[in-house]
Formats: sequence, structure tokens, C-alpha cells
Amino acid sequence: MVEAAATSLASIVIVGAGFGIAAYVYHKSYKYIVLKKMANAFEPGDPVLELAAIGKSLPLKAGESAAHWIQRPEQALVDAIIAGYIVGHYHLFIGEKGTGKSSMLLEAMRKIDGDGAAMLEAHADLEIFRIRLGKALDYEFHEDYIGSQFSERGPRDTTALLDIERAMNKLEKVALQRRARVGKPLVVIINQMHLIRDDEDGKDLIELLQQRAEQWAAAGLVTIVFNSDEYWIYERLKQLATRLEVLTVVDLPKVQATAALRNYRHRYFGETLSDETLEQVYDHVGGRLSFLNRVAKSEDMLATCDEILEVEKTWFLNQCWILGAEMDDDVMDQQKWAAAAVVLATALVDKEADMDKTYDPELGHVLPSFALHKAQQIMTRSDFVRALDRLNLFSITSKAQVRASSVPMYRAFKQIVAEPGFREHLQATIDRIAAIESLGRTRELVAKDLVFGGRYELRGAAGGGIDVTLREKENGGKTE
Repeated sequence: MVEAAATSLASIVIVGAGFGIAAYVYHKSYKYIVLKKMANAFEPGDPVLELAAIGKSLPLKAGESAAHWIQRPEQALVDAIIAGYIVGHYHLFIGEKGTGKSSMLLEAMRKIDGDGAAMLEAHADLEIFRIRLGKALDYEFHEDYIGSQFSERGPRDTTALLDIERAMNKLEKVALQRRARVGKPLVVIINQMHLIRDDEDGKDLIELLQQRAEQWAAAGLVTIVFNSDEYWIYERLKQLATRLEVLTVVDLPKVQATAALRNYRHRYFGETLSDETLEQVYDHVGGRLSFLNRVAKSEDMLATCDEILEVEKTWFLNQCWILGAEMDDDVMDQQKWAAAAVVLATALVDKEADMDKTYDPELGHVLPSFALHKAQQIMTRSDFVRALDRLNLFSITSKAQVRASSVPMYRAFKQIVAEPGFREHLQATIDRIAAIESLGRTRELVAKDLVFGGRYELRGAAGGGIDVTLREKENGGKTE
């Protein structure tokens, strides 16, 4: 019995020790592999670059040059940031949709073949943001950890925000190793930050990312680059910013815009445009790269310019046209928002008469603008202008200047304001809104005694008071 018990005990100890050693080795190996995979995500070559090369016909290799690429003035600075030569700050790129912010970032990544850089697209849903972050960093959030198969609560029984924090912890370890080996920080680009919802979850996510960005910028470990089309992201980051650097990306100046159009047209059709044609196209669409690219791909460029103008005008009218004096009171809330937008557009058009110049031979269009606080005063509301920025009707620059979102949109403003009877129609809408609000503030008091035929007799009383006597309606000589 003693011999059998000793044999059984030895077997149990050996099996238990074997399982324990195997579990410990697996755990350590898994953590090592996680860090190794994340480090590989920052090695040369990136799926984002491959997709961009296919979609935009860009050369994939770092040594190849893109002959059709338009060198923006900011490109050298962006190249230095993405290559890791600028340390100690994190960055916010802000500008209207279609100005070329993402293209500059992709071009900078292409020049270094994605070495030390990773890019992901933001999303309103935190779970999707978590998945995209994990894909960019090659991190599985312990979802493939075998230990979760033997426990009641696995590592994934948590929130998306906690998973993002765990990913940041792992990224910090990888950045420390790379810093010691290479001497340059990692670069993480978060594109389309404006897609994050402006609610409590979105604010928590932005705060988490900014805290990490501040810490890593101070230590020179990771440079985070935020890319946004909307001003509210800047407002949110500004509250806690210490090491934030803002780069404003606007439309191309006239000289560069016409050069871009010439290169685009030569690339697509092998055609060399005259200076007169370039001037006409620029006068219609300005220096927005997305518009220039669209015009250059079309057979009839001027017709496409008119189409772009019509699309912008239709978008504005569909979103915030005013209904006039016959407006029903049920739509008053929407019409208050629409009337404020139309009032601001009218004020921008009227301001053109007071400007020294609206067109520069070298810079091109100079759009009228108001300071943000002045625009809010014109609209008599402080909460509408940011919603208009999200709809790409107006644009708020990093210097808090409000103007039309693009040259075609401003041309649409001018056409709308110039329509016969427009100002009378706008004033009738404003008067109707004021009348509805006045009715909402009015209270009706009904004296039932008078309705039923009674009457009041008033006479002075001793001491300066008034006596009120009710004389009810008489029926057949009797008092009712």
C-alpha cells in the first residue's frame, strides 16, 4: 500500500509539474509572440500602402517616384514627421474634405516603405475601432489565448475601451525596444478622427488617445498623428493639449492648382491644356484636389465644373432651405436651424463688398470669412455652426474662421442670394419663426362667467380698494 501510494503521488507530482511548466512556458511564449507580431507590424511594407498603390495607381516601392504627384508646401514637414525625425510632439492635421491630407500621409509612408509607421481608420463604433487598431498593430487582444478556454471569464469579457488601453500598453513595450535599437519613435496615424461620435464614449476614447500621445511625445517613444476634417476634434484636443502641433491643410494656391490640373490631364488624356482653360477651371472649382482630379478625368471639363457647382448648390438647398411665411409650426425647430444657415451664407456674400480683394493673381480665391464668435452672433445661436461644419456646408478653420466649405459652395451661395425675391423670402421666414415663438410664449386666460353671459361690476371701496360683484345672466326675470 505504501509503495502504491508513493507511486501514485510521484505520478501526480510529475504530471502536475509538467502541466505547470508547460503552462508557464506557453504563457511566456505567448507574450513574447504578441510583442514580436506587433513589432513586425512596423517593419517595412504595409497593407495600407498596397491598397493605396492599387486604388491610386501609385508606385509601391520607396525608391520609385510618382510623376503625377503634386508636391504640396506641407509635404516636407509631413515626410519628416512620418519618418520619425520630429520628436517631442504629436500632431493634428485639419482641413476640408478633399484637400489632400490623407494623400500626403500615404505619400510620406510610401517614401519610407512604411518602416516604423502604421495607419488605421477611425470609426464611430468603439468595437470596430478596436478591431481596426488590432489589425494595424497586428494584435489579437488575447482572443487566441488558450487559457480563456479553461476559465469562466476570458480576457475578452471586457469593454472595447479597456482593450484599446491594453493594446496601448503593448505598443509602449514595443516602442521602448525599438527606441533602444533604432533611436527613432514609432508613428501611429489615426485617420478620419471626425467619425468618432461627439458623445461620452467618443470623448473617453479621444481622452485616452490624447493621454497616450502626450506621454509618448514627452518620452520620444511614439508620435501619434490625428487627421480630421472637422473643427470639433481640435476643440476637444485643445482642452488638454500641451505638446500638440496643428497643421492646417487648405486648398492649393492658384499656381499649384493649375499645375496639378495640367499634370492630371496629361496623365489621363495625354493632353496639354492652355493657360486660358486652366484659368477657367480654377475660377469654377478653386484649388480643391478632389475637384481638380474629377474635372481632369472628364471629357468636358467646364461641364463637369458646372455639375460640381450644381451638386453643391443642391446639397445646400436640400439641407437648409427656408419655407417662407406659409411655414407650418411643426417644422419650426428645423427652420430655425435652416434660417440661421441661410442668414450666415447671406452675410458671407454681403461681406465680399467690404473686402479689399477677393482674388489674388498668385494665391487665387480669397473667400469671405467671419470669426467663429462673430458667426455665432450673426446666426444668434452658438450650437448650429458646428453641425453645419459636419455637413460640409461651412468650414471652421484651425484659426476659428468660418467660411464656405469650398469655392463651388461659395459660388452657390452667391447664386442663391442673387435670386429675385430671396431677401424678402428670408425675412418672411424669420418673421414667421418669430410669430410662432411669440404664440408659444402667449397664454390665454378665459373668464367662464363672462362666457356664460355674466358680467362684473366694479366700484371703488373704502381704503382705496376695488369691489367686484358678479351679475349672473337672468332667465325669465330670475337670476341664474
